[in-house]
Amino acid sequence: MKKLVVGNWKMNPASWKEARRIIDSIRSKSKRFKNVTTVLCPPSPYLGLSLLCNISFGAQDIFYESEGAYTGGISAKMIKSFGINYVIVGHSERRALGDTDEIINKKIKLILGEKMFPILCVGENTRDHHSHYLHFVREQIHSALKGVSKNLIGKIIIAYEPVWAIGKNASGVLDGEEALHMNIFIRKVISDIAGESVAKKIKILYGGSVDVKNSTQFISIGKMDGLLVGRESLIPKNFLQIIENTNRA
Repeated sequence: MKKLVVGNWKMNPASWKEARRIIDSIRSKSKRFKNVTTVLCPPSPYLGLSLLCNISFGAQDIFYESEGAYTGGISAKMIKSFGINYVIVGHSERRALGDTDEIINKKIKLILGEKMFPILCVGENTRDHHSHYLHFVREQIHSALKGVSKNLIGKIIIAYEPVWAIGKNASGVLDGEEALHMNIFIRKVISDIAGESVAKKIKILYGGSVDVKNSTQFISIGKMDGLLVGRESLIPKNFLQIIENTNRA
């Protein structure tokens, strides 16, 4: 099964021209890594580049209704019309801006309804010594998948992002062995919901300040099916090295 490396550009870069430059730099070299599917998730104004560039694109978010009087909203149908196949949903930054479990659940159903792949982000804000964080992650998954038919759950990609290990203000780091424990735990949660066969085939990614130095351990030790990469995905040289590490691990 191919690994999946997703670049989440967040609200970068500042211009269409720069976005095109980064995409071209990655597209031209990423094809040689045959064991990896590379997906770029630029800001929505740049999604039209998917029609010009031969590389997989994803959206960073959608609105939770299919249509209507929602100024600024971007629907799943709009995203699909660009040939987009992936949508990030439930990212910690969107949750902080007000995305509730109910909203995330609605978004997942809309994404699946358009035959796209949701990349569901889950992860605890803090770690504790009593393993309460495991309950927190379990509840995130259960809430997100409420009412989703079992035959569709296998199309969902789960990205584990421990919020406490992300960014400049991170309170710690997660290593490959800890990533493996979370990989096993998340598959157990999915198995309880949809059965062992679905749990075995579902893709689980790691995302949390992924860089060139630490990327290999999450694949080789953590047995993750890929990576969700933030700021490093805007630097073609570094992002391509992460893809190569994933391809080789």
